[in-house]
Amino acid sequence: MTHRIVFIPGDGIGPEVAWAARRCLDATGVAFSWVECIAGEAAIAKHGTPLPEETLQAIREVGVAIKAPITTPIGKGFRSVNVALRKQLDLYACLRPCRSYEGVPSARPGVDLVIVRENTEDLYAGIEFAAQSSEASALVQQLKRFTKEPLRDDAALSIKPISAAASERIVKAAFEYALAHHRKKVTAVHKANIMKYTDGLFMETARRLATAYEGRVAFEDRLVDATCMQLVLRPREFDVLVLPNLYGDILSDLCAGLVGGLGVAPGANVGDRIAVFEAVHGSAPKYQGMNNVNPTAMILSGVMLLEYLGEREAAERLEMAVRAVLREGKAVTYDLKPTRDDPTAVGTREMTDAIIAHL
Repeated sequence: MTHRIVFIPGDGIGPEVAWAARRCLDATGVAFSWVECIAGEAAIAKHGTPLPEETLQAIREVGVAIKAPITTPIGKGFRSVNVALRKQLDLYACLRPCRSYEGVPSARPGVDLVIVRENTEDLYAGIEFAAQSSEASALVQQLKRFTKEPLRDDAALSIKPISAAASERIVKAAFEYALAHHRKKVTAVHKANIMKYTDGLFMETARRLATAYEGRVAFEDRLVDATCMQLVLRPREFDVLVLPNLYGDILSDLCAGLVGGLGVAPGANVGDRIAVFEAVHGSAPKYQGMNNVNPTAMILSGVMLLEYLGEREAAERLEMAVRAVLREGKAVTYDLKPTRDDPTAVGTREMTDAIIAHL
């Protein structure tokens, strides 16, 4: 069987790590038909938008994509292409495994957990009002009347929507993931002691749905601040964590830090019929074209893609090949060496070659 996959090379270091993953996927022997599309800065130059409709339509038609990092300006310009993709395609579940690999320097060995992050709501919904705009000023006055709180007139505002429907489907996704991957526990993370209506709704929904999985998957819920501390102190207590959007983003980076950084952090954004696989790290444009960036996260995202396609044997072979190269510690990029100026470090292409040689 040949699998059609949308391939988006991205910006900055994106093309280098994207092609590393594509080469590894082809080397597994699984048959792929690649549909190349663009997004980000290259798309702006050609289409006047970072996310062309033809790219969205290709993903809708094919149903599966692998996407490299895309540059998003901070504080100005277009909103994140990643956020737009998730909203436009209703990719409501962000999956981010965090796993320790032998040979990768890390803060906590033996970590093996998965972040399941709600993708469509919370502060990342993007409902914002600029400070002292007419809309913000009107909303400030309205909120003062509603809440009697001393809200400042010059405040910028962001709205945090959390619904029962979105909470239900992400919590269900976390439990179903746990069952499918033989995981033992789901932890719902929130701040319901303070945000009683938004996070409170998320917490109550998780507790209610957990009853349907009693005897199959254990459940607990914890406050987000306490969870951050406990992840650093005792990460092995956790298995699958399900979180609203913003907390999920923050904790996924925290957990990546536990296992060696974003260079070994794969990810997927999944809906009911569409999935987009991508590394967690950014586009790092200052390293573009240097052939020195770590391709592991993107290749491990390819492993997740293979699992999604049902190609489990190929997925296991590719992950074992990555494990072998990391464990040996010879043909790895500078960030995976004991010191960053190690002269034995290899480039992106050479590390990819070594992984392919182990398949």
